[in-house]
Amino acid sequence: MSLAQRFPRGSGVVLHPTSLPGPHGSGDFGAGAYHFVDWLAAGAQTLWQMLPLGNVGLGHSPYMSSSAFAGNVLLIDLHELQRRGWLEPEELAAPADFQARRVDYERVIPWRMARLASAAQRFAEHATPTEREQLAAFRAAQADWLPDYALFMALAEAHPDSDWTGWPAALAWREEAALRAARESLRERIAFWEFAQWCFRRQWEQLHRYARERGVRLVGDMPIFIALHSADVWTHPELFELDAQGRPSVVAGVPPDFFSADGQRWGNPLYRWSAHAETGYAWWTERLRRTLELVDIVRIDHFRGFAGYWEIPADEPTALKGRWRPGPGAALFEAAARALGELPVIAEDLGVITPDVEALRRQLGFPGMRVLQFAWGEPAAGGEPRFLPHAHSADSVVYTGTHDNDTTPGWWASIGDEPRHHLREYLATDGRAIHWDLIRAAMASVADLALFPMQDALGLPTEHRMNRPGTAEGNWAWRFDWLLVPSDTAARLRRMAQLYGRLSQR
Repeated sequence: MSLAQRFPRGSGVVLHPTSLPGPHGSGDFGAGAYHFVDWLAAGAQTLWQMLPLGNVGLGHSPYMSSSAFAGNVLLIDLHELQRRGWLEPEELAAPADFQARRVDYERVIPWRMARLASAAQRFAEHATPTEREQLAAFRAAQADWLPDYALFMALAEAHPDSDWTGWPAALAWREEAALRAARESLRERIAFWEFAQWCFRRQWEQLHRYARERGVRLVGDMPIFIALHSADVWTHPELFELDAQGRPSVVAGVPPDFFSADGQRWGNPLYRWSAHAETGYAWWTERLRRTLELVDIVRIDHFRGFAGYWEIPADEPTALKGRWRPGPGAALFEAAARALGELPVIAEDLGVITPDVEALRRQLGFPGMRVLQFAWGEPAAGGEPRFLPHAHSADSVVYTGTHDNDTTPGWWASIGDEPRHHLREYLATDGRAIHWDLIRAAMASVADLALFPMQDALGLPTEHRMNRPGTAEGNWAWRFDWLLVPSDTAARLRRMAQLYGRLSQR
């Protein structure tokens, strides 16, 4: 029996908020986000997909977060804090060398965090009774995760040279007396992290309402795994495959594939699925609940890991010597659906997909992903036939490329003569505007949803790609400004939405 929602036919753009224009070194929930929603609506686009909204981790990756529940405080709009009187206007004067088309995380993070600290201090000193009541109500509503998260973040700041397994044993293993003492000694920083999460949630909910009112649904992204150095692993070590010292005995990754000859060793701790089953998958159900409070649809990354996952011994430097292990299957999603109802989920079913993965996706009724670049690129000279538009099914989501792919013009420049000739023949094109060719093919597809990275809408080359899988540096930093956006782009998207039946059905 299907547990999923069927999505109305629509299309949209993949763009992480950090990539938005804005004056403070990275995109955020400020004016640039609202202008982007207006641009989507002008182009009759009904979807805005983004990367995970959690705190960034190693390599500034949003897929290595310190919490499965907290938001990325670097996305907070500082202008809104200034309008509330918690920042002075002069504090918003960003350094002149902040880049408009890259996020310089090493400089932007400390600059933004200093402003958030100032705002929290002024809130503590000058907040109105109503504002204090609103923060208290937020704390109460998020009581199942926020206190542990805020304490974890404060402790992480107090012990910057190690992850939680290197903290004093009484703190690492959460002895109550040690936690009480830490809550007292770190109360100001705990209050800061609670305040910052409240600001994130307030601003996000306002942006979400604005998008809904304009017919734009927000598509989130949920990584299957989380970081070892996270509030969740520290709080619930019994749910993860850890040894007696709290270190992972096995770690996550994928075997060799199109992206990497050695596979990818992600390094995240793996779940102890038997422990999750004993709780009725309570942690996962709550994770889905909280995610669906924020977004209208959620893409679950690495869906194949629920059917079977690649287990790598923790002492192996690459992913080559891993093995397949069975995942929880349908039981996890059945438990979540009993608590939450139908699940608006997109299953990221890319990579090494075996019949059991396809069977699980179909059993649950989740749409899978079809990436047009894969139809003509590697791993075979002629690409993968299941990604060709004539092979799509309605219960799928078609992408020109994803955040892990090259931009479409960059990809086109890199493929061989044989797939290039086949694509020209298949799409009846000369390839001179290949990004529009693939966007049109996606729009025309029978797939319910069609999505394309902002870079493809703008026809940008390789240097504008968001991520290079298997590399640790230089990723997640791409930004655009409106000077890159041709004036007719929204009109072209609107016309395609009209032609291929993807207009809003509100």
